[in-house]
Order: sequence, then structure tokens, then C-alpha cells
Amino acid sequence: MPQTILVLTPNWLGDAVMALPAVAALRRHHEAATLVVAARPSTAALFRMVPGVDGVITLGAGSWRADAEALARARADAALLLPNSFRSAWTVRRAGIAERWGFAADFRSPLLTKAVGRPRGRMHQSEYYLALVSALGMTRTGEPPRIVVPDEARRRAAELLARHGVGGDATVVGMAPGAAYGSAKQWPPERYGRLARLLHERRGIVSVLVGARADRAAGDGIVPGPDVVDLIGQTDLMVLAGVMARSRAFVSNDSGAMHMAAAVGLPVTAIFGATDERATAPLGQASASVPAHEILTCDVWCRPCMLRECPIDHRCMKGIEPGRACEAVERQLADRPASGEL
Repeated sequence: MPQTILVLTPNWLGDAVMALPAVAALRRHHEAATLVVAARPSTAALFRMVPGVDGVITLGAGSWRADAEALARARADAALLLPNSFRSAWTVRRAGIAERWGFAADFRSPLLTKAVGRPRGRMHQSEYYLALVSALGMTRTGEPPRIVVPDEARRRAAELLARHGVGGDATVVGMAPGAAYGSAKQWPPERYGRLARLLHERRGIVSVLVGARADRAAGDGIVPGPDVVDLIGQTDLMVLAGVMARSRAFVSNDSGAMHMAAAVGLPVTAIFGATDERATAPLGQASASVPAHEILTCDVWCRPCMLRECPIDHRCMKGIEPGRACEAVERQLADRPASGEL
């Protein structure tokens, strides 16, 4: 049995979160092993909040040689490759890791010691990653993605919110109006603005906008005011997790922030247009403390098209009214205990 196992993680935040059930299965199967995760700078901090991960290596120094040297320092006996790329297999082999497990993809089978055939058919992305560990003889745990927000992240988030006038007694709903894949995934920003106003008028809620610097354009389309606090581009992943832990619910396009909010333990109202909710819906089941996620779509003939930009009139998103999203959030708040922070 390997003493140290290295996991190469997906590059995108949403995919990284959806891979957590597979990481949990690996952790359970190899309880005595040291589990080290290798991730890109954009997601490395996420894995520092994942239970059962013993160490995190940040990749992306500029070349595969530098990455291979970083991986070699982990002195791992085995590596699980969640990305399908040839480069990931080549880098792990060059790092001198004896056992290399992954899907047979991108002409890399000769570089793997256990090459697993890729599953066919439509499935959730989390099931895709679970299919790999299942084929390697690991039993699924049934656990949804889970991250534990450190006290320091909560403190920094509280200080940031306080600087924007959000006190500890305010009811906060997080919102992520951006999406990395393209504008076709984005509910129009003015709809987020109208939703924020409705929540404020009906329940006195403060909506907090979050996202990366690349989401700035989406935030610019939302008029600030007493009902909206704009933190887009002002948080790293740790502080973002702290803001989420301070929130009572979360509204998002299909994005990494959506998946991260679900992993923190928030009920999510997820707005899907161009992409397929059957493949990337937020994970996690309703419980006594967390209401069910709400998936909002508009039944039009052209979705899910999977395009980055809508070539017609974006009807899949424009057909979802702010009032409908407001009702979804209100249901979640009504079903959730009033104790507040996660």
C-alpha cells in the first residue's frame, strides 16, 4: 500500500469542488497514507480547507520541469491524475512517481501504470471523477463536497464586510453574477440588481456580490446601494469562503463560486442557461440545517447549447424573472434555522 499519495486536481474551481467526493473516497480507502494535493494557484487554497488533505503543493511555476521538481519533493509512491491531459501524466512520470493512475485519455496510456477507460454516457461531473476511483477499487463514501472554513477566514471576511457597512446582525445573501466560460452562462446583471432590491424590500436582506477580477463587468451592471455590497475582485478564496460562511443563502450562475458555496454548506439558487444542470448542478442534499438547492431554468428549445456566447436573444436567461429567484431564496430562508453562520 502506498505511504504517500499525490492527487493532481482539475484546474477550474468548479471542477475542483466536484472532484472532492472522489478525493474523499481515496482518503477513506487509504486511511493510513499521507494525502498530498497538487493544484494550480487559482484553486490551491480550496484544498487547504478540505478535511483529510495533509498537504498542498501549488503548481504553475512556468514549466512542466518546475512542476515535476515540485511534485518530486513530495516523495509520493502513487499519483491519482484527475485531469485528462497528456501533460499531467508526463509531469508525474518525470517526477519519478512509481504508480500513476488515471483515465486513458489524450494518448497518455503508456505513461500510466493503471489506465482506466473513460465512462460513457451523460453523467454529473462528480460521477465522472468517482468512476475513476471506483475502477481503481475504492468505495464511494456518499459524502457531498465539503470544505471547512477556518476561523481566520471568517475573521477577515467579517472585517471586510464591516468596512462596507455590513454589521454582524445583518442578514446576508451572497451573489455571484459572473461566470468564467462566457456571457451565455450569465443571468443579466440588471436581473441580479432587481433581485437584490426585492430581497431588501421584502426581508431587509443585504446582497453581497462576489467573484474574481474577471467578473468585474458583471458587477458593473448592478447599481450599488443599501441593498447591495460589491466585493467582486476583493477576496481571495479563503476570504470568499468566509463571506459565504457569513451568508444565509447564495444565488449564482453555473460557476465555481456556485459549487464552492454548496461545499461551504449554503442552500444555492443556481441559474442555468447555456449549460446543462444535469452535468454541473451544485451538489449536496437537503438536511435539517440546509434546505435544498433550487435550480432555475427556462424551457426553451435551444438549451443547453453549451456555447460561450448566445447567437440569438439569450432567451434561456432572460426568461428567468427576478421574482422567481426571490421566491426561491425566500423558501430557502424559511426552511433554514435562524441561527445564522455556518
